Amino acid sequence: MIKISCCWLYAISKYGYPPSIENTGKVIKEIRRLGFRFAELEGVGEKNLLAVSANRRELKEICDGEGVEVVNFCPVLPQIVSLDEKERRKGLDLFKIGVELANFFGASTIQTDSYAPPFEYVGEPPYKSNVSFGQVFKAEVHPDFDWEKQWDAMVDSYRACAEMAQKSGLKFCLEPRVGEMINNTDSLLRLIDHVDHANLGAVLDTAHLNAQYEFLVLSIEKLRDRIFYVHAADNDGSDNRHLALGDGNIDWEGIARGLKKHGFSGAAAIDVGRIDDLDEAMVRSKRFLEDLFDNEGLEFES
Repeated sequence: MIKISCCWLYAISKYGYPPSIENTGKVIKEIRRLGFRFAELEGVGEKNLLAVSANRRELKEICDGEGVEVVNFCPVLPQIVSLDEKERRKGLDLFKIGVELANFFGASTIQTDSYAPPFEYVGEPPYKSNVSFGQVFKAEVHPDFDWEKQWDAMVDSYRACAEMAQKSGLKFCLEPRVGEMINNTDSLLRLIDHVDHANLGAVLDTAHLNAQYEFLVLSIEKLRDRIFYVHAADNDGSDNRHLALGDGNIDWEGIARGLKKHGFSGAAAIDVGRIDDLDEAMVRSKRFLEDLFDNEGLEFES
């Protein structure tokens, strides 16, 4: 049974990156008023993650009071891919707190990203101070940068994350994003092969993959049962904007049929944000996904 959910991009779009604890509680109530019973929650960086942890009981009371179920928790921790071993260990210690929070809120998946490579950027690095779309990235690569060392650091960390999550009964998934070190289907598949752990899967992010000129129905055929979670947003492929479903050129019928073929039963979260008329777009996208799943014979709850 697929759970139609609300992504945390909604909260970021309304209240900044990351939202304060006060606004986190506020946005949970707003998510419910939009008609969502399922949502994801984030802890962005050490400070915000620890703040979410410190206020977990109050936030859980709001969720329970509003009838909102947290289906996915995302600790945003660039330290876990650092080339500095001490920083990586710190990142993994923080990830453990993320695992504890995911369990506390009753989530079934824990998600992270691969983050931007450690270059000197000309302008704003990807997703450093906010979640922005349509950026063009320019960077200077240090002469001593070694991709193989960076790759090995990622493999080691994500193997540890997959194992940690599995021991706590959670699925661990990674989201390919434009501008990050894992940014398309095949780079994620290579990572899955090297990590060699059954508990590492994919966030199928339709907007990011479409912006990478991916053939999304082929992505589903490649990833198959390694798709643990879906982020649903639309665009025309020219950049990674996260538009309302139906406002771009994504083949939603093909995606639904692919998910049905491979027995997908996780959460599918509306990942629309950084646009005008956001509430209207969220409600319209939820209805779009409900109609799509209904027409294609996928069982869902929302």
